[in-house]
Amino acid sequence: MTTKELHYQWEWKLQAEPQAIWPFFADTNRVNRDTGLFPLAQIDRQEGERLPGGQRRLRYHLPVPYLYLDYEEEPFEWIFPHRYGVVRHFHNKLVSTFRASAELNPLPDGGTHLIYESWIQPRNVLGAWAVAVAIGQVAPRRFDKAIRAYDRLAAAAALPVFAEVAQLAAGGSERLAQLQTALTGRGIDPALVARLAELIQRGDEFTLSRLRPYQFADLWSVDRKQVLELFLEATRMGLLNLQWEVLCPMCRGAEDRVSTHLSDVHTEAHCFTCNIDFRANFENAVELTFAPNPAIRDVPRLDFCVAGPEVTPHIVVQQTLPPASQRLVMPVLEPGRYRLRTMALSGGQYLRVIADGRDELHIPLNGRDWPAEELPLTPIPRLELVNQTPEAQMVILERTAWSDQATTAAEVFALQRFRDLFANEALRPGEQIGVGSLTVLFTDLVDSTRMYREIGDAPAFGLVMNHFDVLRAAIDEEQGAIVKTIGDAVMAVFRRPIAALRAMQKAQEQLANPPVGLRPLQLKAAAHTGPSIAVTLNERLDYFGTTINVASRLEKFAFPNEIIISDYLYHDPEVQKFLQDAEDTLIVEAFDEMLKGFDNENFHLWRIKVIR
Repeated sequence: MTTKELHYQWEWKLQAEPQAIWPFFADTNRVNRDTGLFPLAQIDRQEGERLPGGQRRLRYHLPVPYLYLDYEEEPFEWIFPHRYGVVRHFHNKLVSTFRASAELNPLPDGGTHLIYESWIQPRNVLGAWAVAVAIGQVAPRRFDKAIRAYDRLAAAAALPVFAEVAQLAAGGSERLAQLQTALTGRGIDPALVARLAELIQRGDEFTLSRLRPYQFADLWSVDRKQVLELFLEATRMGLLNLQWEVLCPMCRGAEDRVSTHLSDVHTEAHCFTCNIDFRANFENAVELTFAPNPAIRDVPRLDFCVAGPEVTPHIVVQQTLPPASQRLVMPVLEPGRYRLRTMALSGGQYLRVIADGRDELHIPLNGRDWPAEELPLTPIPRLELVNQTPEAQMVILERTAWSDQATTAAEVFALQRFRDLFANEALRPGEQIGVGSLTVLFTDLVDSTRMYREIGDAPAFGLVMNHFDVLRAAIDEEQGAIVKTIGDAVMAVFRRPIAALRAMQKAQEQLANPPVGLRPLQLKAAAHTGPSIAVTLNERLDYFGTTINVASRLEKFAFPNEIIISDYLYHDPEVQKFLQDAEDTLIVEAFDEMLKGFDNENFHLWRIKVIR
């Protein structure tokens, strides 16, 4: 006999604003853990029922003492930062359905009025009793404790970094102390090393299972490169492990995680959540994260919920509209570009959030009438979504920008410290992966052959090695990396065009004005910016493509202590500002040339030299 549906409602008055409390309470994975739920034993993404409009239920298996709960979960719905909800359909003898919703409403004098409601449909009297005990008596205390803790963290703008109880592996404390001393001995800031050691020793397991160095650099108010290099050094010494994550371009969830070896990364992937096949690129879709070495602290990867709002924080609205229905949503949006799309209909609408954008927008969903232009929106718009199709549609509004706290593979490959510490990291043989836009630099030491004849092989070789040291330091300071040396020349890469220009100016100045007793050296250089492909050559990471071919042909047009740059690099905004600020000290001349192998194309180039 089916009993009546049970309803529970809990409310809190919190200090933090809705936008501040949202990352905590909308992190349903964390909430489920902190309120005492058991981790999911299995997540079956393939067996879940397919729904209209491109949706899919996820099927879960939840181990509970004396029970084995099996349920399917409908897609979460949410509007940042005001509300979210979910429906679960259970396959057991006690409960048939569970619905939950959370509302975060701003209070007039600041803070948040949080309302959490749940509706449970028991199948029988025993199920009603079990719900009354678990939800009616036990859950309120656990929820209250968790939410009060979230409120304190959110009000203080802190992260849930530290756990109440943390357990190191056997002998882990001694290993941690030993490696902490070793890292400090390598010249790394002792205070920064101590922070990393404290994080590993006391860190929350969710945080430690996916350490993002830029996130902690921002938290610690430290230079991002400095923290990334600390994590890399710590990995090399055995304190941390590398994790290469392949991210879905739609939901941006990690579809694969590979520890330690880049050669194990599979760039051909399938996202079961979005039901798409995709090929990952290194510019955005492969991220480097870290985790503690299990010999120091074993951090199990446990999932308590895998589909809540904070799994895809770039999605600010996710709503399922029934056929021939409409819905008004009022999200809070940060400035920037957004895309509104559905899971099933082709196309989408691009939006830009600006202060004086449109307050209201009527959006018909039919797959045909997407406006071609990018529409301006105010940060708190009224969006009227109208489903004009005969089936349900899942509507998604998402930020187009990827997280700036992600350390992408493309960025790491262009970092000198990574290449020094992990020289054997390479792609699978034959793998070719796009890394986005790179600035590629080639240099050449002027008259090195004559120098060998004039002063002898040994002294000349010493000067060439010294010149490599100067180049290496200048390139590393600008967050670039030397890919390879070719005789007395180098090929280097940078993520930003201005970095190549600054590095070369500094290197040319130092080589031309060496310490007393050393022979002045003259360097010529050339750089070009454009898309590149990463490959493995001679068991090391290398690059190829048109951008590299062009850059390699420009250096021959340079005279001593000059830099030749392509027109594309010249027009980069940072380069333009740099040249304008230095116009009293630089001579910048334009010229045109044909390049070998590009016989039908005329290249507009720029010559840069210092006024002496």
